[in-house]
Amino acid sequence: MEERNNNTTGVAKEEFERSIPDRFEEHVRKHPDRLAFKTTKDALTWDALNRAANRVARAILGACEGRGKPIALLLDREASTMAATLGVLKAKSFYVPLSPSHPRPRNSYIINQTEPALIVTDSRSFSLATELAPGNCHLLNIDELDSRLSTENLGQPISPDSLAFLTYTSGSTGEPKGVINTHRKALYRITHDKHFGLGPGDRFTQPGSTERRSPFAALLSGAGSFPWYVNEEGLEHLADWLIQEEITVYRSGPRIFRQFVSTLTGKEEFRKLRVIVLADEPVYKTDFELYKKHFSSDCLLVNTYGVHEVGPIRMYVISKETEIAGERVPIGYEIPDREVLLLDDYGQEVGFNQVGEIAVRTRDFSPSFWRRPDLMETKFIPDPNGEDRRIYLTGDLGRMSPDGCLEHLGRKDFQVKIRGLRVEIAEVEGALRSMGAIREAVVIVQEDKLGEKRLVAYIVAAGNTTLSVSEVRRFVEQKLPPLMVPSRFIVLDALPLTPNGKVNRRALPDPGSDRPDLDTPYSPARTPMEKEAARIWAEVLSLDRVGVHDDFFELGGHSLAATRVVSHVINAYQLELPLQSLFQAPTVGEMAAVILQHQTKKLGEQELDRILSGVESLSDEEAERSLPQATSRVK
Repeated sequence: MEERNNNTTGVAKEEFERSIPDRFEEHVRKHPDRLAFKTTKDALTWDALNRAANRVARAILGACEGRGKPIALLLDREASTMAATLGVLKAKSFYVPLSPSHPRPRNSYIINQTEPALIVTDSRSFSLATELAPGNCHLLNIDELDSRLSTENLGQPISPDSLAFLTYTSGSTGEPKGVINTHRKALYRITHDKHFGLGPGDRFTQPGSTERRSPFAALLSGAGSFPWYVNEEGLEHLADWLIQEEITVYRSGPRIFRQFVSTLTGKEEFRKLRVIVLADEPVYKTDFELYKKHFSSDCLLVNTYGVHEVGPIRMYVISKETEIAGERVPIGYEIPDREVLLLDDYGQEVGFNQVGEIAVRTRDFSPSFWRRPDLMETKFIPDPNGEDRRIYLTGDLGRMSPDGCLEHLGRKDFQVKIRGLRVEIAEVEGALRSMGAIREAVVIVQEDKLGEKRLVAYIVAAGNTTLSVSEVRRFVEQKLPPLMVPSRFIVLDALPLTPNGKVNRRALPDPGSDRPDLDTPYSPARTPMEKEAARIWAEVLSLDRVGVHDDFFELGGHSLAATRVVSHVINAYQLELPLQSLFQAPTVGEMAAVILQHQTKKLGEQELDRILSGVESLSDEEAERSLPQATSRVK
């Protein structure tokens, strides 16, 4: 672990004790003709974006008299979204983003929850907005604004404590919840980015899959925003975009970063790129190795960790010389106003190098969840010291080193017990990702028909690699104890995603009962004994079929399942079969041979008993002739 890095620099309180429009307009005055925003389809200078936002603000004030309700944004083009976002805030209102790419039930749920006073839309999304709008909700088409609307700043004073927008979390773990964000909270998040130097002169890109990202990360730092939408543009040409547009700061989730790097040839030169920021998901040592391989020594890698409710929590800035000891890249050291505690199941702090739930003590937190005050009681707890701070329970697990560096170990609810012992799913996923042939890996817990929990791994190959389930299993068996080796490995072309671009674990396909695609080709059972053994294995392992040469453990079997197989065999054939026999004969064919051997031996012993029972009635001469014959049959 390297020495504490430079992510604890304080930020002046004045930086976030203001409103978002005030901060934005300051940058407009400083460099009006510089590019504020550019995609492959649109481009706007700071002055042009500001004028467009002022027109939207005046249109909103003319169309919406109500206060206390949000304004929904449903727009297809990013330039319109940028202008509308700023326009809502300049009009002293707050917004909730919708997306044409979201499933209709999700948009409907958010609208029903928030009851917006107005939906700002454009010509491309107007039809959808009409279908979604409740009867008392007005529509404003941003493409048909009155050309006479003034483009001058409105100059309205806005408190830092005013509501700015609602952030609806992913629905992958249940119904989405709306997190309330104030101007102060949004600005605090942006000033946090100053720890890696984001500011005027930078060109910032944030590749995303399906969700329109907030423009504030770049705009409120004075940097130009150059978004890249993976679902529209793909990743094959992202490298060209970074080079051509001289991007200086790249930010995405680790999953998109891995996919992007898989498109590189190794000949690209990202001369201007100075920072790569990975966020939202755990970062592994394999990601660090990808960074070292493909980017220059002048480029830093930043692993950042935060949550919607309290914003940024930790950051770890590293270079190519940094040494990463474990499989995970740490999430770093403390930042101002974010004291991290690690708590056990009883709410008590744990010591160094012990696992606990990450909790954050801070004065700066979300005022509430939209129309869900009950969530405040479960997610935020009062500070026992009685100060004006609260403690937020993240639901994530962490481990603190003695020097104060924090390691993120995954979700608390992803820590499960398998056959009575604790298993951390993040550790299993990390082991899978460390295999060069695997680009993505997600592990879930599933119950079989007997209620026993088992691990199921979903994996995506790196590049054009063909994944062998047998090879993956053998690799993981070298990394993890048997208890943590998944029972099933499902190879997918891509992982399903939530609207926010995170892995949607609920949408992962059911592994079903199909026989795994092993290195060993399927061969059907031939003899009655093999067919019965194959039937027993298929029943115990919940598979549709088992081949005569299939290995019990490659099929997902384990010691507990082995006892069930042996128990079935004993009941079926009335044999005394030791459990070790299955470990020594792990295929159906070998198992059938063991059964036949024990059955033959048993029949021989029965014949010997029958003969011996009649020996007493024989003469000495007859007994001397019969015993050798019986003994030879037993052998």
